Amino acid sequence: MFATVVLLIAIHAVAAFAIGAPITVKSSGNPIIADGSYYSADPAPFVFNNTLYVISDRDEAALNQNAFIINEWQMLVTDSATPSGGTWTFYPDIGRPRDIFAWASPGTAYAAQIVPAPNGTFYLYAPVTQANSPNADPFAIGVAVSTNPLGPYTDAHPSGPIISQSVPPPGNTIQNIDPTVLIDDDGSIYLYWAPSANSVASNSPPWIFKRAGTYYLLYAANNAGPSSPCTPTSYHACIAYGTSSSPLGPWTFRSGILGIVSSTTSHSGAIAYPGSSSWLLLYHTASAANGGNFRRSVSFDALTWDDTTSPPSINPVLPTQRPPSTPPAPTRNIAPLARASSQNPTPIQYWIEAIHDQAVPANPLPPEYWSSYAGASSPETSTLVYEWNSTVAINGTRMVFFADQPTGSNVGVPPPREWWVEYLTEEAGTWERVSLANGTVFPVEVTDEAEEVGFEAVETRSVRAVLVASGSEGMYGGVGVKEWEVNRPTAAAE
Repeated sequence: MFATVVLLIAIHAVAAFAIGAPITVKSSGNPIIADGSYYSADPAPFVFNNTLYVISDRDEAALNQNAFIINEWQMLVTDSATPSGGTWTFYPDIGRPRDIFAWASPGTAYAAQIVPAPNGTFYLYAPVTQANSPNADPFAIGVAVSTNPLGPYTDAHPSGPIISQSVPPPGNTIQNIDPTVLIDDDGSIYLYWAPSANSVASNSPPWIFKRAGTYYLLYAANNAGPSSPCTPTSYHACIAYGTSSSPLGPWTFRSGILGIVSSTTSHSGAIAYPGSSSWLLLYHTASAANGGNFRRSVSFDALTWDDTTSPPSINPVLPTQRPPSTPPAPTRNIAPLARASSQNPTPIQYWIEAIHDQAVPANPLPPEYWSSYAGASSPETSTLVYEWNSTVAINGTRMVFFADQPTGSNVGVPPPREWWVEYLTEEAGTWERVSLANGTVFPVEVTDEAEEVGFEAVETRSVRAVLVASGSEGMYGGVGVKEWEVNRPTAAAE
């Protein structure tokens, strides 16, 4: 963990910007802003005058665009909201990098934190990109100051960033983002940022706080693998924490507290709720209307403690979500009720659970589809399996493929050469192909509107799809599957 003790700088530069007009948000649960009118990510909470403030950055990527388009910071404010709902005041556009830091480039208003100081001022620590940077990576951290939590904020160090690959000497070789600040009981101020070189917090972003004499470090963790407690793929992140008796560590890993969410990234901040001893965990998801990995939205839930342990431990956080406005429609698809598996090991960036999550993203990242792609080791044949706890009747299937290469390619992920479905017979326990009507085939066309393949109804506890990859002579492309439906004869509500 890169950490340093820094002094709050009281140099005020002249800069100004217009704060967006406040918007009243009536939330009925998570995420706080759920209608897709604004997207908010990387929440950082603080309390002032018994009011909860949450600064976030605004995701502005277009629908299905896989890129961070983040130009401004914004603020959510409440004195009464709970995870199940309440009233917030939302302030869009409380600041932009170039408006605050003359040395910064426009855009990249990434995860920032505002720290109320004992002297009544507020300090904004923000990662931005430095214009005309002399460094290999232009990300740098600046600090700005205001007498109002909503700003306007002015650069407290107008000569340039306080952290970059060259500041302070001798510099570093990391991407300097995700600052978090701790003001200790003795008035010492500690600035932490990510990525981290600490063996406990091997990922970003960090969040540091102190409770009952113990220092707590929350961070977005990824130790993907078959035995991982919380990150099934290399694209996922969960929130874990460590503790220390010193703000400078060493840190002892404790446990994960928040599993993967609907976005591939995860970013948390924890704080005691205004006027009480209750704590909150704030984080972001992709669960707002038309949300996605680059259109995220702030959520929050109760964070509770087990004070019988030493040091006190954080209990797992149970994420909540607002109830659906309408009940789910009856469906013939019973794949979501099955256990999904792959007979071959799934490469670490892909996720077997994606094949029956009832989502068909137009431009998915790897954990949003399953694939057999393993470079030169991609297999010729792969088999996906569904198993149910009891016998089911089925008579149709639909498979939505992902491809980034043309038909017949032996590199990347082309459409499969062929595929078919088999079912496990109830009597003999053998695998048999389903019986298609004359002229019916299993299509290999890549389209999100794949047609259903009907077959003679069977009863079974398990089906499997055999996928044959494109290629030849030991070189094969991968096969990618966004969704595999298995349908029963009539629709029913689940």
